[in-house]
Amino acid sequence: MREAGRITAEVLQLGREMARPGVTTAEIDRAANELIQRRGGRSAFKGYRGFPAHICTVINSEIVHGIPGPRRLKEGDILSLDVGVFLQGFIGDAGTTMAIGEVSEVARKLMEATEGSLYAGIAQARAGNRIGDISAAVQKHVEPYGFSVIREYTGHGVGRQMHEEPQVPNFGKAGRGMVLKPGMTFAIEPMVAQGDWRTRVLSDGWTVATADGSLSAYYEHTIAVTEGEPEILTQL
Repeated sequence: MREAGRITAEVLQLGREMARPGVTTAEIDRAANELIQRRGGRSAFKGYRGFPAHICTVINSEIVHGIPGPRRLKEGDILSLDVGVFLQGFIGDAGTTMAIGEVSEVARKLMEATEGSLYAGIAQARAGNRIGDISAAVQKHVEPYGFSVIREYTGHGVGRQMHEEPQVPNFGKAGRGMVLKPGMTFAIEPMVAQGDWRTRVLSDGWTVATADGSLSAYYEHTIAVTEGEPEILTQL
């Protein structure tokens, strides 16, 4: 999983380098697939439940599961990338949100709050803690900013399959849920809305967006529970 995670991180870095005004999300998707293949892996998303692309791309009010296409990025957008890599029987899964040029102050605060909540959640992924400790830490970090955690989509176990048990919600109460043990691996993925947490699915049948049209940001890492500190598997 470490190697699958490293390739995932490389693809996200490539996305950051490519994400400029005028670039299409399809161009990022194509480059991502080429890199994954050069590293000996394959996209964990392509064909998953019929998904037609190699990565997920969402812009502004979109949250997750967006299909890359001809849409060109423009100054002021925020773009979220979600990448999954399958390598030698294991999966790495991670995502990030990035600014396209100069973005609004609220967009920057939203990105800051969401990324911070990811690391607050990761800090709780320790042996002896519970899933609810991760969930509560994410929510506690986000809400003082005045933002909302998305409740209809969650993090999850990940390993040999893309989505494994248990679910890892981004809200909840500490001290509840499954006890964490060394060797467990999870995708922790806070999804945060500028406004209300409710969502809608767009006409393509895949892309999830905020119901009220407010901005959304998303950050994700695959982590391993160890005897000590949590290990992030999807970073360079």
